[in-house]
Amino acid sequence: MKIVIIGLGTIGKTVLKSLSGKGHHITIIDEDKDKVESLIEKYDVFGVVGNGACIDIQNEANMEDADLAIVLTHSDEMNVFACLVAKRVGVQNTIARVRNPAYSKQILDMKDELGISMIVNPEKETASEIFNVINLPSVTKMEHFAKGRALLVEIVLDRDCKLLGETLFSMGKKLKTRVLICAVQRGEEIIIPSGTFIFNEGDRVHFTSDANSLRDFLAEINLEKAPFKNIMIIGEGKIPFYLAKELSEKKYNIKIVVPDKKIAEEFAEELPRATVVLGNGTQHDLLIEEGIEAMDAFVALTDIDEENMIVSMFANKLNVKKTITQIKSDDLYDMLKELGIENNVSPKNIVANRIISYIRALANKRGSNILNLYRLVNNQVEALEFSAKKKERFIDKPLKTLTTKQNCLIACIIHENEVIIPDGNSTISLGDNVIVVTTHKNFDDLTDVFD
Repeated sequence: MKIVIIGLGTIGKTVLKSLSGKGHHITIIDEDKDKVESLIEKYDVFGVVGNGACIDIQNEANMEDADLAIVLTHSDEMNVFACLVAKRVGVQNTIARVRNPAYSKQILDMKDELGISMIVNPEKETASEIFNVINLPSVTKMEHFAKGRALLVEIVLDRDCKLLGETLFSMGKKLKTRVLICAVQRGEEIIIPSGTFIFNEGDRVHFTSDANSLRDFLAEINLEKAPFKNIMIIGEGKIPFYLAKELSEKKYNIKIVVPDKKIAEEFAEELPRATVVLGNGTQHDLLIEEGIEAMDAFVALTDIDEENMIVSMFANKLNVKKTITQIKSDDLYDMLKELGIENNVSPKNIVANRIISYIRALANKRGSNILNLYRLVNNQVEALEFSAKKKERFIDKPLKTLTTKQNCLIACIIHENEVIIPDGNSTISLGDNVIVVTTHKNFDDLTDVFD
């Protein structure tokens, strides 16, 4: 696929890294000459220096036959205009980063007229992911498949969890609610578990579940927690705003600490159900004074990773039930678990994964059957939703008679809107959607799963 990336900030570079080596023909455009030259050398791509919204620059980049333009500059207006120009030049599909809350609804309403195939908003999507984690206190991450009917969930096993010491076999016999354990992260090790696998405290467990059964499963394994009520957020950007808005609409008690007076006044006006506090959210005395010890959840969303880490550790020390930490730097991820920071979010990775999923879905029109893609465990595991749209050798055969590739698991089957957590007797029928979890990369078709 011929792909052009315009704008090589944090998200643009993350998308480029994710796409490199996948067989695409990639062109990059940015006004920073040094940045373009270094990335050309690092990833063996074609590069153009200049304003990506300018038709002359797009022509220089030979965009007329591109399959996709991904526009990720820091300016919403430039991104929208660059997509308009790209459509005029002949690009088939465009993705625009649009962050300003004031533009959100009108851009969505006008995206077809503006020549935009997909809009990404890193801040809003990060806020939505945090909201999901707060709304289900036992869950550290959750992804949706089959239009929300099937879930891929991550939990951390604490000392009270009834899974501890159980094997997959014994768990299956004792539990009434059916889920399928897909992957376990134990320290640095990634495990696609067999029936004799034994669960330990601290394991990060990924499983698929029917959306209607999730709470029942959490209750059975003693991981259902009382709903949160009081939430403290620190930070002044768009993520705190989107998150506070979404939480306050669901009647959570929100306290948001903002260091800038003008922004605090804007938040107070736009978020009438939230309590807005002017002050530095990294100051010990302020946090104590504003009642951090009484909070159910604490969300650190400053622009400085190290500040977020320190205040999250402080919240953990005060036994706040859940802390959620924004981390932008990949270099810090290996430290987080050692520091007790279990729940973290990365806007660039959230958006990069959405874009990669869209690209794989575009390939669906060219022979791939991927409908959705999510990356787990620091991008080491992929969860893919396939469509079984062709009569293949595995259709209508019990899974126990088929051989899947090593480190590859059929995690869920959606048959005529019914979510099936499969066992050996389950079959894949023509027209089913199938969720596969694997450590293999670049699967494009359901046939890739089977030996």
